[in-house]
Amino acid sequence: MSSVNDPDNLFAAAAQERLQARSPLASRMRPQSLNDVVGQTHLLGPEGTLRRLVEVDRLSSVIFWGPAGTGKTTLARLVAAASSKQFVQLSAVSASVKDVRQVISSAEERLGAQGQSTILFLDEVHRFNKAQQDALLPAVETGILILIGATTENPFFEVNAPLRSRSTLFRLKPLDEEALLELLARGLSAEGATGDEEALTYLASRAAGDGRQALTTLEVAVALASARNQHDTDAGKPHVGLADAEAATDLKALRYGRDEHYDVVSAFIKSIRGSDPDAALYWLARMLSAGEDPRFVARRLVIAASEDIGMADHRALLVADATARAVEFVGLPEARINLAHATAYLATAPKSASAYAGLNAAMEDVQNLPAGEVPLHLRDGSYRGARQLGHGEGYRYPHSYPDGWVDQHYRPDEVRHQNYFKPTSNGEEAIVADRLETLRSRKSVSGDDEAHESTSSANRGE
Repeated sequence: MSSVNDPDNLFAAAAQERLQARSPLASRMRPQSLNDVVGQTHLLGPEGTLRRLVEVDRLSSVIFWGPAGTGKTTLARLVAAASSKQFVQLSAVSASVKDVRQVISSAEERLGAQGQSTILFLDEVHRFNKAQQDALLPAVETGILILIGATTENPFFEVNAPLRSRSTLFRLKPLDEEALLELLARGLSAEGATGDEEALTYLASRAAGDGRQALTTLEVAVALASARNQHDTDAGKPHVGLADAEAATDLKALRYGRDEHYDVVSAFIKSIRGSDPDAALYWLARMLSAGEDPRFVARRLVIAASEDIGMADHRALLVADATARAVEFVGLPEARINLAHATAYLATAPKSASAYAGLNAAMEDVQNLPAGEVPLHLRDGSYRGARQLGHGEGYRYPHSYPDGWVDQHYRPDEVRHQNYFKPTSNGEEAIVADRLETLRSRKSVSGDDEAHESTSSANRGE
């Protein structure tokens, strides 16, 4: 147990007192104009669409979509400040339909009495349910309200199509290292502190594109450096070193919204398909670290085993299926070992999509060509009266032939000459390709003149 007189504890306590005595650095550094915003140059640069719309005060309803800490709320406030419109803010986490209707009513009165439009900033707009979003539609359509929605989730998943279609979508990007370092430098200046370049680089790397996170950890690092200065009579300005940055940084949960879920799993499967085990294991680690359901990952592996490997390695499906069972039986954290095993196996296995491609080609013919009848010799002849209908007549039982194969057709005439399954020369499928080529060549020269097998033989094959 550490002592209360431990210098590290004293520094931490002093840093905590300092942090509680003032408002957060990220709040104090909120930009006052578009020129103060760090990053998002694709929107706010000299030719940025958003900047041009704001400067001429012609912005209609918009949705700002981007990760946390990229400036969505800041941009909403700056847009409002640059316009002549009234600014009203609601949080979708706590607002109700009644609150929305009250805002609309006030906006109508304001427009009628003063001729002033209203901007409604709705933070976390994806948290509004369908009824709440629908309540906004009439006011947005008529221009009573100009909606500025902010969301960290993909609006194509979370925002109703009618509301989304009436809004311009602006996607904010995570801040790059250059932008984060500029933001951290401004933060040091605001705090009256200095810092080592390696400390700032470390903080930028840990922020994962989140400007608010970068400033929050910087503030803690400055507080730690200041607390240390209080015990050093020769110290000047607080100076943030790498040790301060490391102490201020704690592991944070990976950003993993609904769209990230689909993007990461897509990268995972494509890495397996591309035979890159290192990339596949990286995306697996991303999913597991973000709390992805391991059963979902296992299901994707089972699908990939047939879709991307197929007959090139028959064991792939067995490995994937065994992994899915192991995940259910073992559970996390140990099941991650099984998932890693299957991921590496599938990524390094030979690849073939011939079975899947063949099914797709057959499905296309089923949809586009006439549905031919089942040939008589293939129809069910087991029930009473079937023989009188000619069902099963002429069927040749393959096992009655020396090599278990006989030339006869198994498809309707409409697709009799189609080849759907086209095996590759990859892995074990090369053996299948050679055998199939032999059978197809025999079929092309043998004709249909072989003697028909007896009825009893036919019945054995039904």
